[in-house]
Amino acid sequence: MSTPRLLPRPAGLLVVASLAALLLGGCAAVSESSDSGGMPGIGAPDFGEEAPVAEDGGGAGGDLDGEQSGDPDAGDRSIVTTGYLYLTVDAPLEAAADAVAIVERVGGRVDGRQEYAPRETSYSSDAGGAELVLRIPAARLTATLEDLKELGEVEELQLSSTDISREVQDIDARVEALRSSITRLLALQGQAGTVEDLIALETAISDRQAQLESYEAQQRLLADQVSLSTITLVLGSPEVAPPDEPNTFLTGLAAGWEALVGFGSVLLVIAGVLLPWLVALGLIGLIVLLIVRSVIRRRSAAS
Repeated sequence: MSTPRLLPRPAGLLVVASLAALLLGGCAAVSESSDSGGMPGIGAPDFGEEAPVAEDGGGAGGDLDGEQSGDPDAGDRSIVTTGYLYLTVDAPLEAAADAVAIVERVGGRVDGRQEYAPRETSYSSDAGGAELVLRIPAARLTATLEDLKELGEVEELQLSSTDISREVQDIDARVEALRSSITRLLALQGQAGTVEDLIALETAISDRQAQLESYEAQQRLLADQVSLSTITLVLGSPEVAPPDEPNTFLTGLAAGWEALVGFGSVLLVIAGVLLPWLVALGLIGLIVLLIVRSVIRRRSAAS
C-alpha cells in the first residue's frame, strides 16, 4: 500500500473530527436497528400447535394484524414452516427413494437421511425403516405433502409456522447501515492526514466488514428457512406401526388377544434366557447338598 499524501495540520484535524462523527453515527444506526428486536435462537422445530400451510408458504404466523404500527405488511411477511410426517409403508427403503425423487422434482433437497436395514429375529421381524429431513419449497409445500402421503398410510402429521418478519427486517437494517458506514469510511481513506488517522480508518473498516459478513450470513440463513420448509419424514414398516385404537367389541377382542399373545411371547423369551442359569444353579445346589449330607454322615459315624 502506497504512503498517503500528508495534508496540512488543519486538514488533518478536520479528518479526525469527521471520522469521530462518522463512527458515532454508524454505531447509533446499528444500535437503533438492534433495539427493534434481536435474533432469536434457531434450532429444532417446535411442533407445538398444528397450523395450516398455504401454497404461498404462509401459515399460523400470518394471523397478525398487518395494519398495526410497526408490523410488516401482509405481503412482506417471512414465514418459517416446519413439520413432521410419519408414514407406514410396505417397503420403507424403496419409499425413501421415491420421497427423495418427489422432493427433488419440485426443486427441494434432502438435508439428512438415515436408513435401517430389515431385521428378523425368532420372535419378531420388520422391513426396515428410514428417516429423512426434507427441504421443500414453501410455495409447493401443500402439493408435495399430498404426493408424499400417497406413498403409504399417514400415521401422524404435524405442521408449525412461525412469523420471523421482524427478525428479517432487523437484519436487513443492520446490513444496510453497515454497508453505508463502510462506504463512507472508504471515502475518508483518501483524506487521511496522518498515519494514525489511516490506521484508525483501516481498523474501523475491518471491524465493520467482519460485522457485515456475520449479518449477511444470518440474512442468508433466514432467507433459506423462509424459502424452503423443513419436513421430517419417518417411514416405518407395518410391523412397527402404531396400533389402531379399538372402537368395537371385535376390535377390542382382537386387541386383547394380541396383547395376551405378546405377553406370552415375552414370558417365553424370559424363560429361555433364564433356563440355562436355572440349570447351572440347580447343579451347583445339588453338589452342595451332597457334600453337606456326606459331612453329616461322617460326623454321625464318628460319634
